[in-house]
Amino acid sequence: CVLCGRTDDCPEKYGEKRTYVEYNLTVHYYCLLMSSGIWQRGEEDEGVDGFLITDIRKEVNRAAKLTCNICKKKGASIGCVAPKCKRSYHFPCGIQKECIFQFMEDFRSYCWEHKPVQKFPDRESRGTSECTICLDLVEQLPVYTVLKSPCCKNAWFHRECLQYQALSAGIFFFRCTVCNNKDKFQKEMLRMGIHIPEKDASWELEENAYQDLLQCYQHCDIKRCLCKKGRDYNEPDSKWEIKRCQCCGSRGTHLACSSMKSWEQNWECMECRSIFAKSGSYSKQKKRSLATSEKTDGTTCLLEEPSPKCPRQSPGSQRNFLLQSPKIMCQNNLPPCSHLELPASNRVTMSLSPLTSNRNWSLRKKHLRQQRREVSNILKELKLQVNTKTTRLNINAENIWNSALKGFRQRNFSPTNTIEIKFTNCKDRSKADTSAASKHRFFQLLMLHLQNSSLFEGPSAKNLSLDFQAVKENLYFEAGKMIAVSLVHGGPSPGFFSKTLFNCLVYGPENVKPALEDVADVDVAQTIKMIKYANSLSSLQSTIHNCYEFLAAAGCLRPVTALCDKNMLVNDILIHHVIKRIISPLESFRQGLKTLGVLEKMQMHPDAFSSILCHKPERLSAETVCDLFTIHSSSDVNKVEGAEFWMGYLQDVESGESVVTLEDILLFVTGSFSIPPIGFVPEPTIKFLHIRYPTGNRLLNCLELPITKTYEQFKNKMEFTIRNTLRAERQ
Repeated sequence: CVLCGRTDDCPEKYGEKRTYVEYNLTVHYYCLLMSSGIWQRGEEDEGVDGFLITDIRKEVNRAAKLTCNICKKKGASIGCVAPKCKRSYHFPCGIQKECIFQFMEDFRSYCWEHKPVQKFPDRESRGTSECTICLDLVEQLPVYTVLKSPCCKNAWFHRECLQYQALSAGIFFFRCTVCNNKDKFQKEMLRMGIHIPEKDASWELEENAYQDLLQCYQHCDIKRCLCKKGRDYNEPDSKWEIKRCQCCGSRGTHLACSSMKSWEQNWECMECRSIFAKSGSYSKQKKRSLATSEKTDGTTCLLEEPSPKCPRQSPGSQRNFLLQSPKIMCQNNLPPCSHLELPASNRVTMSLSPLTSNRNWSLRKKHLRQQRREVSNILKELKLQVNTKTTRLNINAENIWNSALKGFRQRNFSPTNTIEIKFTNCKDRSKADTSAASKHRFFQLLMLHLQNSSLFEGPSAKNLSLDFQAVKENLYFEAGKMIAVSLVHGGPSPGFFSKTLFNCLVYGPENVKPALEDVADVDVAQTIKMIKYANSLSSLQSTIHNCYEFLAAAGCLRPVTALCDKNMLVNDILIHHVIKRIISPLESFRQGLKTLGVLEKMQMHPDAFSSILCHKPERLSAETVCDLFTIHSSSDVNKVEGAEFWMGYLQDVESGESVVTLEDILLFVTGSFSIPPIGFVPEPTIKFLHIRYPTGNRLLNCLELPITKTYEQFKNKMEFTIRNTLRAERQ
């Protein structure tokens, strides 16, 4: 090694020994890191991990003039940082003399007299305990070879054991072996000279270590498989594609063998359905017999017992707005607003005049819709955890945050319970304001409060802020928990996350590079701009001098010898201000989002969840509202005429030829201004009945519409009822 002069090759002690033939250079990585007169001035792929070859040569020449205070030989490149201490030494010599090298921040080194030591209370008993890594005995003494956990009273370790574990686990998995604490434990170990490399754990890097987990179940388990090529045959994007049980994943079926028209349809195996049936997760439903269950092509379905989840429309069929009608269902003597699913044989689809068939949506909008449909299916899977046990939250709408916080922290609250909302400051609420409508309103108010709270900062796309009182009261955890519960229980999504915040949650803060627009503090942003746009070395140094205290507090001071150094300085400031500064709130927020498994799904489907967390819901359109409702009508009703009036009215509302809006219509029926990410439960329906005025049944999400002779009568009744009903509710 050109710095220490030793030939030893021990990566655990001295770091990797690297030889660069083209530069005639061999160096230990730790010797390079800890040398006092050299900095990483290049990019990671330049020189030796950012240390430029010319700088290494200069450091070797500088060290050649210094004598090691331990071995008395020349080349001592490392100096003690204690004030007035002039000791210099080689890295291996420092290890032998029990010096401390801190692999963080400025990579400081302390000699044997000035090194940091762990302090123990005098009253603390001395003796021996078991090292929780190697399980050998370790003496409970404040010596170099022994380290004590800062978070556990009786956890003691051999220094050598800790160093080997840190090298193996890396920064993401190195933590206290007793209590699993990460932040406090890593901070103390870095202070005491343990090197924690910024890499993934060794077991994560092992090639094909988890290969067995990547194997998907590919076998059709239906009693009578229809595939001539066998039960193991799987052809994607065809009727012979194998669909796995959405609950256990260990049973499968060909789409054709279970009469499924699309991969998007849910399917559960017999075992899982029997478990759900016994636990009461599904309501009792009549099983279709083998003889009466038919496929659309007329052949008999060979699935003994179809899935209890029968979608109201085949997701695979493509429909253009008004080119075909919405889903129209007809059945004799059907009670008003019945939310029972009708057999497929009683569904009638009719074609209407294509008033807007040529509407072209942008690719981005289509992609966003696809992602939101994917999120809806994911959230519906997560909602299977919610049981029928009810938890009531008493909410004051004028003090939404404190009352919500009190409710979420009450002893009997569980995210898996069904939530019921009671607004305590609204004594004379309409009877139509059902539990579902109250819950929609509660979550809408809560998300709006969070968006404008001190927990977040930024104009529209927001990042977490640093609120010490909120950290102390664990409010970031509660905010994450509330967002997760809102998503799974049918509330709205926040829609105000910045891309940087979302990426920190999904990919980890260490893998995110923030941008200038992520800085909400005007003064900090101005400082960064001054550094970023400095056009000369003198102006750059002057700017750094003027904001010296800020840079020192942020730990971003670095030697600036060229104008290009400003880029790394700007990057350091951004990472500190946007990420490192709020690392504690971020971790707490992440823990809250783990509620009901939401964060795990975000990490598995980042693109899909980005569509609802980083984007506001798209403005309602006539097409969206039309597709949302399923039309039911009895046999004595003119289905075509009623549907035409309804669709024509939606067109008038969208084009501004009405006193109400599409949001008003949705609020009238469901109690919500927008479509929640999970969708509505039960799904919205429309009934054409012989009634005088329209009625919105929010308990069943059912819109009962009057049968009229002319479109003008229909439109007048709709506007009169919706406008006056909503006006009365607001008053």
